[in-house]
Amino acid sequence: MQSLFGDDTVTYEITGNHIVLKPKPQATQKTSPPDTTTSPPEPQQHINGTVSDSNGFPLPGVNVLLKGKRQGTFSNEEGHYSIRATAVDTLMFTYVGFKRLERAVGNTPVINVTLEEDVTSLGEVVVNAGYYSVKERERTGSIVRVTAKDIEMQPVSTPLQSLQGRMAGVEVTQLSGVPGAWTRIRIRGQNSMRGDGNYPLYIIDGVPVASTELGTLSSLPTPLGLDPLNTLNLNNIESIEVLKDADATAIYGSRGANGVVLITTKKGKGADETMYDFNLYTGVGKVSNTMDMLNTEQYLEMRREAFANDGIENYPATAYDVNGTWDQNRYTDWQKELIGGTANITHLDGSVSGGSARTSFLLGGSYHKETTVFPGDFGYHKLTGNLNLNHRSKDNRFRATLSINYGVDKHKLFNNSKIISEAIWLPPNAPSLYDEHGDLRWWENSAWANPLAGQLMPQDLSSKNMVVNTVLNYNLLKDLDLKVSAGYTDMNTEDFIKEPIDSYAPIYRPSLQHRSQYRTTKRNSWIVEPQILYSKNLGKGKLDALLGTTFQKNTSETLLLVGTGYVNKDLIGNLTAADLVNVSQQDNTDYAYTAIFGRIGYNWKQKYFINLTGRRDGSSRFGPENRFGNFGAVGAAWIFSEEDFFKKSLPFINFGKLRGSYGTTGNDQIPDYGYYAIYQPYRGTGELYPSQLANPDYGWEVNKKLEMALDIGLLNDRIRTGVGWYYNRSSNQLIGYALPGITGFSSVQANMPATVRNTGWELEVYTQNIKTANFSWDTSFNITWPQNTLVKYDGIEQSSYANQYRVGKPLNIALVYEYTGIDPETGLYQVRDVNEDGRYDYDDRILTKTLGRKYYGGINNSIRYKNFQLDVLLEFVRQTGVSNQFIFNHTPGRASMASYANVSTLALNRWQAPGDGTKIQKYTTTTASNRQYTYAKNSDIAYNSDASFMRLKTLSLSYTFPGGWISKIGMKACKVYLHAQNLFTLTHYLGLDPQYPGSGITALPSLRMFTGGIQLKF
Repeated sequence: MQSLFGDDTVTYEITGNHIVLKPKPQATQKTSPPDTTTSPPEPQQHINGTVSDSNGFPLPGVNVLLKGKRQGTFSNEEGHYSIRATAVDTLMFTYVGFKRLERAVGNTPVINVTLEEDVTSLGEVVVNAGYYSVKERERTGSIVRVTAKDIEMQPVSTPLQSLQGRMAGVEVTQLSGVPGAWTRIRIRGQNSMRGDGNYPLYIIDGVPVASTELGTLSSLPTPLGLDPLNTLNLNNIESIEVLKDADATAIYGSRGANGVVLITTKKGKGADETMYDFNLYTGVGKVSNTMDMLNTEQYLEMRREAFANDGIENYPATAYDVNGTWDQNRYTDWQKELIGGTANITHLDGSVSGGSARTSFLLGGSYHKETTVFPGDFGYHKLTGNLNLNHRSKDNRFRATLSINYGVDKHKLFNNSKIISEAIWLPPNAPSLYDEHGDLRWWENSAWANPLAGQLMPQDLSSKNMVVNTVLNYNLLKDLDLKVSAGYTDMNTEDFIKEPIDSYAPIYRPSLQHRSQYRTTKRNSWIVEPQILYSKNLGKGKLDALLGTTFQKNTSETLLLVGTGYVNKDLIGNLTAADLVNVSQQDNTDYAYTAIFGRIGYNWKQKYFINLTGRRDGSSRFGPENRFGNFGAVGAAWIFSEEDFFKKSLPFINFGKLRGSYGTTGNDQIPDYGYYAIYQPYRGTGELYPSQLANPDYGWEVNKKLEMALDIGLLNDRIRTGVGWYYNRSSNQLIGYALPGITGFSSVQANMPATVRNTGWELEVYTQNIKTANFSWDTSFNITWPQNTLVKYDGIEQSSYANQYRVGKPLNIALVYEYTGIDPETGLYQVRDVNEDGRYDYDDRILTKTLGRKYYGGINNSIRYKNFQLDVLLEFVRQTGVSNQFIFNHTPGRASMASYANVSTLALNRWQAPGDGTKIQKYTTTTASNRQYTYAKNSDIAYNSDASFMRLKTLSLSYTFPGGWISKIGMKACKVYLHAQNLFTLTHYLGLDPQYPGSGITALPSLRMFTGGIQLKF
């Protein structure tokens, strides 16, 4: 008889407390005659299949048991099993480190299954660390992970939005509710003083992709552009890991200075059976918040009182709202009119997977459509396709994988970045936007522009993105593997805007021409990384070593063409029909990067772990003398719960680990060719003029990272907690060095003697509150307390940052005036003139106010009752923002051609008479009073408002149909679900969305989405 793992002809029966092994009954064995006095037993059939993990690899030793009976078997080393069962039986698959799976037999003779890792089994969960994988129990670095079940049902266009509230130390901010807008991610704070120097490294299936946003010709989506991860299919993502500390990121060298985001896509299962997966959801969305503005009666009272306060009896001819030109009884809710529409969302994706135990495949695709809340036919479309192939030789010495992800998306937008603010400021008695003929109305001889005029400037923005990765691995010797990873990315975007003259007010049209803008951007890169991997048991420990090199090159091309003088607006877009075509922008850049890297990890007795990593980087963004930099880290961990003395003294603590790391990473996120002197032709004359000064002497920014952490597991991991402290210093800052105007340049790229420190605490808690056969309740909680400080900047007083930063303060501060209250006689805001020179400038801004987050986190509850599943995620943020009364650009009562007049209902509590104890100045229309409002808006009273919020981020309810039901119609799994996103927000903040309080009322708030869907598996 073979071992349990080697022969599937062995079964067992359970007798008392003993397992009795016995050969399987053969077909030739004689059986006793049936008992004719009772109902005939269900006929048995021979059931076989393969058990594999989520990566398609076979699992040996899986226990396959007939539910409710005492017979079972084990899978062999190829993952194959064989057992006799009746059609009414249920097979139960159990294996250490994986979730139990039940599958009804029915009339299916072949049942192949894939077991899912059990995240509650700490010792078996494997996390992706990029160049290597490590068990959660044994990792020395700081890595957080989100899996497919937390990503796939969320109705978002970029995967980063699915991380909000789920990861300690990871700050994710959705900057606009327009689909596809860029999402900002900050990992443990802002390291660089340059805004564009804080991007993390994105890696998809081992291939680095550009993390910078895609700029647009229109600023409607967000002034910062579109997200480069939009073209990914969220349902094809297996997991997202974020690497935070030096131990985890140093192996990436300069590229990992601001953390690393690893996105792993799904793989074929290879279970000798073809599997079909489908997912469909559809739903609607509305803006999650609107503001309480003055109605017509309140608004007209404000305007009339403002004129009275200013001593103006006869209303100006341009005061259309109060001089009788506009209907005094008309009321329009402009937020409802301009941003109050309903966005419709539809998503469909499917995949087919299969193969054998040695060769597997997965082929999938998706379609995503989402409209906007703006008037008109605008929206977002996305089409994706993905292919994954895995193969291993019969002797397991050779393994190969191929991953291809391709996506095409299209944004149909319009060129009006002010439509959000216009929805807020527009007077409530303003006329209809359309005339009696259905055309746009141009108010009062074109004096005020129609808010929908920008919709006559349609924008088509499309992108195509392909990410290809292949990995070849060969086991040369018993303990030695050779590996080559190669990748290619290709992203092309086309941005086109039509600007017909009828999109402008009639008064301006005689001097205008039809115009168009067309911009193409191409980004492509290739990377090759040969590696040597060594793994060997040494004494009571194990040694893992890795040595590799990186060769990478990126190219980028941008071309902007402007066509003018089209004879007819129908010809706009056909550049050959333009009277004049100008090349407005043409950029071609190359970036070359090379490195050698290595890692040595050793663990002794599964208790003591040490990890050494190092990397030498070379970047073409630095001059020849400073092109290379060395970076490295050391990480260590001690699982003290494995010590005998600890097991005896504190037996209820089943797991305890102390870990720490220290190391350095670099940063080369600066423009290409910055060290060159650049000359450009002057307006087509052939003459050259200098456009950039040379400085070949600047070098790498250096980030030094220190971390200490403690992980504890209680009551057999029913309670798990991890607390960590980090201390990061970023020095040798690459920023612009201010130059005198006589040089002809404002600054030159240089290393400045400035140091930025990020430090903080992170806490993660997981509790398994209840777990029974029919009911379970799990809770996960995370919170981060970050602190950012500019600890050093020699000579900041003489730099261009003198009016932006202060040593000893965070980078996200505001330099403000000292507010002294409302003048009891004039009713106007007052601030202190520190030097008493009669002017208000930065010499008077002696106070600093810290903005941004003081702490943030999330709490998620997952409740299962039989086949029902409920998941609830709350996101919370404690932060300071701009005061509610100062998010407008004008004082209450004022109106002009460039600034509409409405304000929030807070203005009702304004100053009206001497002695009024209020914080709102009087209604007024004068420029002088608006100047006082501006001073107060830049004072300590304005930057002292609570912009904290708690948001019900996701609410999901699902039902999984029992296997016995769906097997009768040929399905393997079926789940229906309802999902709500951004359901409600608790906050004192007045603006549209407290998530980004600095934007005031210029960005569309995130949408409240309701979707319903179904997942099918055949």
